[in-house]
Amino acid sequence: PVRAHPAVPAALFAVLAVTVGWGLLRDPYTVDTAVRLAAPSWAHPLGTDALGRDVLARLGHGAASTVGTAAAICLVGLVTALALGFLPGVAAGASDIANALPPVIVGILVAAATGPGTGGAALAVALISWPALSAHAAALVQEVRASAFLTAQRAVGASPWWILTRHVLPSVAGPVARHALLRLPGIALALASLGFLGLGAQPPAPEWGLLLDESRAYVERAPWAALAPAVALALLAGLAVSGASYTQGRGPRSTRQEAGVGV
Repeated sequence: PVRAHPAVPAALFAVLAVTVGWGLLRDPYTVDTAVRLAAPSWAHPLGTDALGRDVLARLGHGAASTVGTAAAICLVGLVTALALGFLPGVAAGASDIANALPPVIVGILVAAATGPGTGGAALAVALISWPALSAHAAALVQEVRASAFLTAQRAVGASPWWILTRHVLPSVAGPVARHALLRLPGIALALASLGFLGLGAQPPAPEWGLLLDESRAYVERAPWAALAPAVALALLAGLAVSGASYTQGRGPRSTRQEAGVGV
């Protein structure tokens, strides 16, 4: 597989980090109707929205909501996948149901039960984000358990705990973690979609999907208000893909190194 040059994820991360960090230093809630829909300038590097709020500030503070929530969902999905990967039959039915449900439908059902909000949107996406990771983990567990090396380890008396912690988990956790990283932009986009539909964070929260929704009415007059969160989501996707591509291939090397460790 082709691995990305380390400069690619580093550059994307630097752009996102500088933009978000700069935005975090500004107030996302200050309303100034005298500069509503102002074009980008030194005072407002990404312009302002219909209420005169600084788009850069709202983009930066929105990263904590959108990307932070997506990262938490990825972590929960990773832990769930590693646990269920050893019990593929237990979650088979639930996995089929979760795979069949789009996040918008689940978001509507959760919003009907709990009301719209960040927590409800996160719950809706988390409920359907784990099956792919779980299936990946289960396939890797079966592959590693069937390897000739582990058969030899059992033959020389290696304990199940030793095999699990020294060989199976290290061989499974890396690839599944990269898979979870690749799903981060998709999960962030799902959260943004629910926010765009009014099922996620509510005004005046600076959430990326909500920023897109709020900018719809004046996108032709002030396109920068919509472009800012859209470009941020695209950069996040590029960072996840290039980062996972750069680290790909290290798992097998580590596994081979661990295979040489004596029992």
